[in-house]
Amino acid sequence: MQSVKVVITGPFNSGKTRFISSLSEIEVVSTERRLSDGSRDTKEMTTVAMDFGRLTVDRDLVLHLFGTPGQKRFDFMWDILSEGMLGFIVMVDSIAPETFREAKMILDTFRRHSPVAYVVAANKQDHPDAWQPEDLRIALHIDPAVKVLPCVATDRESAKGVLLELLYTILDKIET
Repeated sequence: MQSVKVVITGPFNSGKTRFISSLSEIEVVSTERRLSDGSRDTKEMTTVAMDFGRLTVDRDLVLHLFGTPGQKRFDFMWDILSEGMLGFIVMVDSIAPETFREAKMILDTFRRHSPVAYVVAANKQDHPDAWQPEDLRIALHIDPAVKVLPCVATDRESAKGVLLELLYTILDKIET
């Protein structure tokens, strides 16, 4: 059996933990802690080290899903979690344009860590104010060859579609 490491990254509150929870066949190992910095964010919890989930594709392939913390103060974990990854997904909160610059910085950071395959997930597409994937591509200056995919992290089928596109991208990269 082959195990493949996939990293799910993105800014704070972009949907990384929800994405992994939607897909994992095991209870997600999470290092979420209550926010205590007095911020006015509506989210009460944040990942401080990583999230971990597992998905068996078939008898020969198991995906290990590692979610990174989204807050800059925990970015030291990005180096650790990117080691040995075969691909990554950058989650972008499509209704929070104030996070787009940070999403671009995270994308560039992970691209520098390793020249692996990646896709961008335009999360929260079920919200009426969500930016469309192609508009996000323009805002984030993402190369036309990179897949920017609509996503609703709480919907298993939507999350599965993003993960499958990453796997196809990984296969394409391996074959070339």
